[in-house]
Amino acid sequence: MTAIKHALQRDIFTPNDERLLGIVNVCKAGKKKKNCFLCATVTTERPVQVKVVKVKKSDKGDFYKRQVAWELRDLTMVDAKDANKENPEFDLHFEKVYKWVASSTAEKNSFISCIWKLNQRYLRKKVEFVNVSSQLLEELPKAEESVPSGESQSVTGGDEDSLDDYQELNAREEQDIESMMEVCEYAISNAEAFAEKLASELQVLDGANIHSIMASEKQVNILMQLLDEALAEVDTIEGKLSSYEEMLQSVKDQMDQISQSNRLIQLSNTNNMRLLEEIDFLVNYMDLSKGHIRALQDGDLSSPKGIEACINASEALLQCMNVALRPGHDRLMAVKQQHQLFAELRDHFARRLTNHLNNVFVHQGHDQTSSLTQHAAELTLPKHNPLHRDLLRYAKLMEWLKVTQWEKYEGLMATYVEYMARLYEREIKDFFEVAKLKMVGTSKEGKKFGLHGSSGKLTGSTSSLNKLAVQTSNSRRSQSSSLLDMGNMSASDLDVADRTKFDKIFEQVLSELEPLCLAEQDFISKFFKLQHVPTGEGHEVDGNLPSRQVAAGEHRHSMSSDKEVVRHMMNKIFQSIEIELNNLIALGDKMDSFHSLYMLVKMSHHVWTAENVDPASYLSTTLGNVLVTVKRNFDKCISTQIKQMEEVKISKKTKVGILPFVTGFEEFAELAETIFRSAERRGDLDKAYVKLIKAVYFNVEKVANESQKTPRDVVMMENFHHIFSTLSRLKISCLEAERREAKQKYTEHLQAYVINSLGQPLEKLNHFFEGVEARVAQGVREEEVGYQLAFNKQELRKVIKEYPGKEVKKGLDNLYKKVDKHLCEDENLLQVVWHSMQDEFICQYKHFQGLIDRCYPGSGITMDFTIQDILEYFSSIAQSH
Repeated sequence: MTAIKHALQRDIFTPNDERLLGIVNVCKAGKKKKNCFLCATVTTERPVQVKVVKVKKSDKGDFYKRQVAWELRDLTMVDAKDANKENPEFDLHFEKVYKWVASSTAEKNSFISCIWKLNQRYLRKKVEFVNVSSQLLEELPKAEESVPSGESQSVTGGDEDSLDDYQELNAREEQDIESMMEVCEYAISNAEAFAEKLASELQVLDGANIHSIMASEKQVNILMQLLDEALAEVDTIEGKLSSYEEMLQSVKDQMDQISQSNRLIQLSNTNNMRLLEEIDFLVNYMDLSKGHIRALQDGDLSSPKGIEACINASEALLQCMNVALRPGHDRLMAVKQQHQLFAELRDHFARRLTNHLNNVFVHQGHDQTSSLTQHAAELTLPKHNPLHRDLLRYAKLMEWLKVTQWEKYEGLMATYVEYMARLYEREIKDFFEVAKLKMVGTSKEGKKFGLHGSSGKLTGSTSSLNKLAVQTSNSRRSQSSSLLDMGNMSASDLDVADRTKFDKIFEQVLSELEPLCLAEQDFISKFFKLQHVPTGEGHEVDGNLPSRQVAAGEHRHSMSSDKEVVRHMMNKIFQSIEIELNNLIALGDKMDSFHSLYMLVKMSHHVWTAENVDPASYLSTTLGNVLVTVKRNFDKCISTQIKQMEEVKISKKTKVGILPFVTGFEEFAELAETIFRSAERRGDLDKAYVKLIKAVYFNVEKVANESQKTPRDVVMMENFHHIFSTLSRLKISCLEAERREAKQKYTEHLQAYVINSLGQPLEKLNHFFEGVEARVAQGVREEEVGYQLAFNKQELRKVIKEYPGKEVKKGLDNLYKKVDKHLCEDENLLQVVWHSMQDEFICQYKHFQGLIDRCYPGSGITMDFTIQDILEYFSSIAQSH
């Protein structure tokens, strides 16, 4: 290895100004025959570059050549494979991973140690060493052999040690050394003589420094003498300053006396100013003008000007009472007297205001008797905008009362709710009575059954309404549908116009109730100042209020928020709305259960609208509760229809035709699609569709199985064809799968009916060829069937003679009549079935003729009629009927 190192250093690295520091003999993993050397080198010039060089012998083996070189800074990882066991394998991770196998583990460890040392010395980015023992990384690489270039230090060890003591010269030191070497000509040729000359010059310089120090002693003595003179001058100046200080002491005493006198004068002036400020504060903030006092005592609460004066006076009084007094003010007699005056004015005005508003509320509840005579034609509710407009003038006074006298404010709220509840109850009751009259019929017809009164009061019973509804609808166009026959009255007598009328009336009722409730809720919030959640601090007037009153006010308002108070008031005022709505819904459902579809759509829309305005409002809550009832009626309507399907009985003497609940489903779907075209509750209808169509399918099959007069396939074919046509026409997306199923069932049962019916015109021929096919199936060759006794040519001719053309046509004619009896006229499937039978008959003919050709070859036997004859038979029979 030493000879190799000398050769590599001499031939490859010295010409490139590089030094060889580490070497290892390796081969690639899996290719042990091709050996090469990995060399760790550094450049002799600065900046130092560290490389890993791959060296390989030439093909002739005479010299070495440099093959690949990698920069050490590109090395990311060294993997020694195993830190505990001897293993010659190791990996170097450059841009790609190079896997090597060293000739010995010792060479591998020496090379890895050299790489680690070079990495620690020259690179900022540290290479990751994996599976390498820590002991190996702590030791420097051991020198094996000296560099062949004649250097005194080893490649891997000595040279690295010399690098530890090396200290780089700075630029100035290099310049000085170069200058000295230029002066001395033999500095390079004779280094020892140059060093001796430098030592002698250093001794001369040291002597000069000593002489210079000794020559400066005289100057030091002169400097010490000057310092002594300066100290004497300082002592003189200190004596003069002491005399000046004694002179100023007397002046200081006189100034202190003057300053004390000035402080006393300033303190007196400050006290006078503060006293004046306190008096101004009390006069300015605790004095109520005579005009305000007159307004609070005798102000007119009926006129706009008087109300405005009372508002200004009450606000001024509240400001005076809420003044934040400074410590000690409450002990002044004048302040106590003012507080007593303010309390008396507050209580007196609160009583006047409460009595006046109580009278207004009572008058409104008793005097405004709302009759719906003028509103009966258009079915509208009286508007309370004038009352709200007049009362809102007192809103600020109500806010003042809420802050100062909570008991009286609470009493006014109770009085308002009591009398307005009476007023609204009369109006709403009359409004709903008129709505019911309009739903069931004209007023003349209503009077016959106890529907009379100037206000449209309904005195008759529910059964009277039912009788009236039946009478008024008997004159209209009748629609026969067992699906609509529900309740105590026959809804089948109600046409589309009846339902449209009901829909308009129900929408009108909801449209009138919605603005009425919103207007009243808005008024209550503004008039009673319930927009924000009150706090206990907002009701404390001043420190002189009775503590029990303040505590009671805080306790009451901490119990509920303003929204809850508004909702509680609305519930009491409009407590009859939910009851009347439920009664109206019950009446509509009694008249026609299909009304629940209209009501579900309308009610859902109004609930959605109310929730967008205020999800927690009275209107939203009430309509939501009523919507639950409407949804329940809708579900009951669907359940009733399903129950009616299950109870359908089919006459044994007549043909079935299109089942009544199938046409009923069609009518229901047509109506529902019209009603739910743009409704928010489309999902409810889709769920109902799925339930209904499943029940329809189940009961169609049930009736088909029980049918005696009409074949099962005919019942299934006709009804599923009708269902398929209905679903295709209406294009109900949620029933697309059911539409395909209906088509499939219709097609299957059409084919089954055609096949079963066609066995009758050529019954014996069918039996004969079935026997032929059975023999073939048993293993008899087709050409040998004719040798079977029961299926020889003579038997075949005998069977064919029984079916001449005239007989076939006669049989087909009888078949047409039988099919005509089976099928109903409403579905118009006769021609479809007849055409399918024609195709099936031709297929059978071709099948029979094919069997003859294969099983009786060369016999010349043919049917007595041709395909053209068959087409003519079917056509003439269809035209003759």
